Amino acid sequence: MTSTYEKFPRIPVPGEHTVWSGAKAWREVARGGAGTIVVDTYPGTRLDELEAFLGEVLPGHTVLNVEELAARPIGDIDELIAANLTEDRVFGVLSHHTLTDFYEPEKLAELATRVSSSDVPVVLIGWGAALVPLPKRTLVLADLARWELQQRQRAGAPNWRCDNGSEDNLRKYKRSFFVEWRVADRHKLELFPRLDYVLDANSSVREGKLITGETFHQGMAAAVAAPFRVVPFFDPGVWGGQWMKEVCGLDPEAENYAWCFDCVPEENSILLDVGGNAVELPALDVVLSQPRELLGALTHARFGAEFPIRFDFLDTMGGGNLSLQVHPLTEYIQDRFGMHYTQDESYYLLDCDDDAVVYLGLKTGTDPDAMLAALKTASDGGASFPAEEYVNVFPAKKHDHFSIPAGTVHCSGANSMVLEISATPYIFTFKMWDWDRVGLDGRPRPIHMEHASRNIQWDRNTEWAREQLLDQVEELGSGPGWTEERTGLHELEFLEVRRHWFTDAVHHSTNGTVNVLNLVEGAEAVVESPSGAFAPFAVRYAETFIIPAAVGAYTIRPAGRGAGQRLGTVKAYVRGTETGIGVAS
Repeated sequence: MTSTYEKFPRIPVPGEHTVWSGAKAWREVARGGAGTIVVDTYPGTRLDELEAFLGEVLPGHTVLNVEELAARPIGDIDELIAANLTEDRVFGVLSHHTLTDFYEPEKLAELATRVSSSDVPVVLIGWGAALVPLPKRTLVLADLARWELQQRQRAGAPNWRCDNGSEDNLRKYKRSFFVEWRVADRHKLELFPRLDYVLDANSSVREGKLITGETFHQGMAAAVAAPFRVVPFFDPGVWGGQWMKEVCGLDPEAENYAWCFDCVPEENSILLDVGGNAVELPALDVVLSQPRELLGALTHARFGAEFPIRFDFLDTMGGGNLSLQVHPLTEYIQDRFGMHYTQDESYYLLDCDDDAVVYLGLKTGTDPDAMLAALKTASDGGASFPAEEYVNVFPAKKHDHFSIPAGTVHCSGANSMVLEISATPYIFTFKMWDWDRVGLDGRPRPIHMEHASRNIQWDRNTEWAREQLLDQVEELGSGPGWTEERTGLHELEFLEVRRHWFTDAVHHSTNGTVNVLNLVEGAEAVVESPSGAFAPFAVRYAETFIIPAAVGAYTIRPAGRGAGQRLGTVKAYVRGTETGIGVAS
């Protein structure tokens, strides 16, 4: 099988634009700008590399690292954010700090005086360089996707200004997730209106591509004017499988692939196609800069500038069971972690073997004390937890959809290819049992029984699971060439999921809220605008794509290798608007 899955989708930026790279980029900044050059960087940008390179290509300039000259000592910052980090290996509390809290105001003022009195041009670099109060400057944002930053941390990079390169990666991720990224995104959002240039810092700074601030904003506007895809990323895991290798065209020599983040804008990147050049930027930039156009007014009012829908893949084909787990209730995630909505989710079976199962809900008559005692014995190294004695095990087949409201004990079994459709707070998983495994790093995977025990809903028993979470497909309408079904999610969850089977072109509408879809059956389809507002957009099997709220009406029809086939899509959106559908004329 030859994979048609597109791993590097691009978003065309209309009009004439220029992309500079390497030395030419910085000579352009120096020639076309005014005043001091300020390069504000996302935390994780390789400052030592940037400083050395700027010294080479701008020999008449003095390069000053603002972090070294004006940031508060890391010990003071550690004390400031201690309550956010907690002692837990995985979970902290969301920070509400701003970047000014990490800097000494008097040193920023002294630096401004030093720059203003300098006889030679100055380049200020670092996360927070734009905090230096200067009357005239050329502002460059060196931007970086969170996934790239995670790769650097796994390779030994520390957190911002920390000496923790060899620390447990989960703890580094925790500091980033709960503190650094929150602070960085608040700061970046303030910079957007004032940008002169944006640098793609995902590669080395010697190869980084530079665009103007105007090109950046036009790229963000282009993203929300048409369907688009983020750049997916793939990761191995202790339970990982083999399905994605073939379907997504991945390295066949890799041991396994467990996850694909196919639509998680907080961590994915996008590729702007600027005159044939691919410029990589965080997908989160679209959310932050175009929230109403992307999300719609009602969804934006409810969630703010956050993308609340997550689509990702969990591949256990030829692998193992996921960890037995539960997600926090809303009041718990708000009280303990500062997150304002929780991780309701669902499993949609893209594919599976005949022996596939889903662990879901508790067996009727389960004694909470006995189950918790058995879990503690297992986590302490005693007898393995007999999951089948306490947890329902339901057979699963292709295109089944299992709703999993927060508080429900669950996990996917082996030999399944799950499209996980869920709310976005994706790290809030309380593992209870991991089948006697250790992580890829050789360390035991974290178990969070205290959190889990406070969130398990013990009344979600066998009868409740069968009635509420299984076989919830409801036909809503049909006509020549199409059928619409509601497949979930549960009434306690805020997402609505509709499945559409079709052999002809079908009308859809965003009705003012963002839609996220995946082509779950068939080789290829094309998304089109009835008014020609955007160019035809091709999607292939298993690809997730986003329809911004601003798009409004759109159609989907079989195309290319999918012509003549019966195709299927699943579509998720925030409840509160009803999406109409019908045969395209």
